[in-house]
Amino acid sequence: MDNIQYIVDEVIGSRHSVRAFLPDQPVSKSIIESILAVSSRAPSGTNTQPWKVYVVSGKKRDEIVEKVCNAQLQVNADPSLKEQYTETFSYYPEKWISPYIDRRRENGWGLYGLLNIQRGEKEKMAAQQLRNYKLFDAPVGIFVTVNKAMGIGAKMDIAMMLQNIMLSAKARGLDTCPQAAWNHFHQIVLDSLNAPDDEELVCTIALGYADKNAPVNTFHTPREPVENFTTFLE
Repeated sequence: MDNIQYIVDEVIGSRHSVRAFLPDQPVSKSIIESILAVSSRAPSGTNTQPWKVYVVSGKKRDEIVEKVCNAQLQVNADPSLKEQYTETFSYYPEKWISPYIDRRRENGWGLYGLLNIQRGEKEKMAAQQLRNYKLFDAPVGIFVTVNKAMGIGAKMDIAMMLQNIMLSAKARGLDTCPQAAWNHFHQIVLDSLNAPDDEELVCTIALGYADKNAPVNTFHTPREPVENFTTFLE
């Protein structure tokens, strides 16, 4: 039992968002299928299993990447176009409060500092933002959707399934990066996937083998100690 606990804790503790992958090292379909099979054991309210998964690689991956990158470049050139690309649900709050905004800033400037991007260097920031839509060069993109008829609880169920995907991938020597950024371009993505009109994009995961020589992959975010977010009552 102690050995199992160590393995599980090690997989959870070693998972982090990777932002540079090896583009020429493919992931086999059989490995992805095994990841999804075990990940589907995630709990869901009354066993609704509300997730639907699209796995893209090769030409389809490149097609979606090109379309979304072009859309983002157009927004960069003309910010008024941003209104055409809105999320179907708000991932972040309309108004930030402490301590969440503080952690967000720490995360952003920590990453930019590692990449040698200074305040005001808008072109470098835009280039790094575009990396999101290139899946950070990962050879596989996983798009997870939900039927629009489902409630907010379905997104909670899907979040647990997504965590399973990331941990299962890590246990197989793969790395991931969960991405909400793609949700702004959900219509481009869903059209490219030939998804039905009743589906909504929830999250995207970049999947592949990490480039261990990339400095950006040394970035690990801190976590608050247990006593800072937990109240024990007896």
